[in-house]
Parts: sequence; structure tokens; C-alpha cells
Amino acid sequence: MIVVRYNPEEDRADENQRLVEAVFAELAATDPGGLRYATLRLADGTFVHIADVEGNPNPLAGIAAFAEFQKDIVDRCEEGKGPNPQEATVVGSYGFDM
Repeated sequence: MIVVRYNPEEDRADENQRLVEAVFAELAATDPGGLRYATLRLADGTFVHIADVEGNPNPLAGIAAFAEFQKDIVDRCEEGKGPNPQEATVVGSYGFDM
């Protein structure tokens, strides 16, 4: 499982959200399988993506909207608060199938 956190510039947060929503729309339309994926927008403006990928390659690599989302992600972020992907292990979960 991978968790990615970042803070877009305040004036670009809605743009970032629209790009993320386009990724989910394409995932729903193509149903690539092998992926569990969620994105959260926290009250402080932080975005958190959680991805659990089965096998290789990562299905997100074939999603055009994901490539568009990633294209200028660093430029959308506050300085020093760009994407920070980290491996994660589920310690506990209630009501989520993770």
C-alpha cells in the first residue's frame, strides 16, 4: 500500500481536485482492475492518496487522466510540501475493506 500526502497552493486546490476527480471518472469508465484507490482532501488543504495495487504494472500508469494529474503536480504544490509517497501497512481497520 502506498500513501501520498501533499499540499497544493491554496489557489490551485480546486484545480487539483478536478484533476483527481477526472482520474476517478476514467477509472470508473475503464475498470482496469488490480487497484484499490482513494483520495481525501483534508480541512487544512492537504490531499492524501491511498493506493493498493495488485501485481505489476500499476493500473494507474495506463490512465490518461492520471498522467494529466501528475504532469505539473509539483508546480501546484506549496514549496516543500510536494508529493511524499510512502509505503504503508494497515494496522487496523473498521468498516473499510483494506
